[in-house]
Amino acid sequence: TRPYVSLVLVAVDHDLSPLLLISDLAEHTKAIQADARVSLLFDGTAGLDQPLTGPRVTLLGRAERTTDERLKVRFLARHPDSAMYVGFKDFDFYRVAVERAHLVGGFGKIRWIDGAGLRAPTAAGLAEAEAGIVEHMNEDHSDAVQLLATKLLGLAGTGWRMTGIDPEGIDLRKEGQVGRLDFDRPLAVGTEARKVLVALVGKARAAA
Repeated sequence: TRPYVSLVLVAVDHDLSPLLLISDLAEHTKAIQADARVSLLFDGTAGLDQPLTGPRVTLLGRAERTTDERLKVRFLARHPDSAMYVGFKDFDFYRVAVERAHLVGGFGKIRWIDGAGLRAPTAAGLAEAEAGIVEHMNEDHSDAVQLLATKLLGLAGTGWRMTGIDPEGIDLRKEGQVGRLDFDRPLAVGTEARKVLVALVGKARAAA
């Protein structure tokens, strides 16, 4: 057999493990079922006149099917259009356990990173509380989410929603556009999330 390359939607878990939703009918899924070893290319060269001078990273790992409801919720928050086929019998979620990464930061800036070096900070209880925090912010404090997007990130338009929170920041989305608001320091425990969000909203209101 020969290597087969395809385009897939990806979300990431709190530990930076890539999450996929793929069909059993797809060629790349058949390849995974035969050999779980995969590689994923993340390209950050969009818009550059010389793409080879831009950053990209290739992750190497093993893909395993998962039925973890938390991972499903996290994926769908980032790719809401996927909800239309998530219930199809031939679609399953996969989590990729990353073993190594090959980072190209630009021309001549190349290095390998082992799996341990790719692990993100963790905050006890945050992953389990994430869905509730996101729902609360979007349903009860949508005006605050809008302020975070427009005043702290300078994003345009209305309709911004929070799609996730992890120890290092929050993710926002609006009709295919995305934004990332980093915290000043990583959260140590999930219970710190409320205090940090309140402080950020206060900062955004002061800038309004």
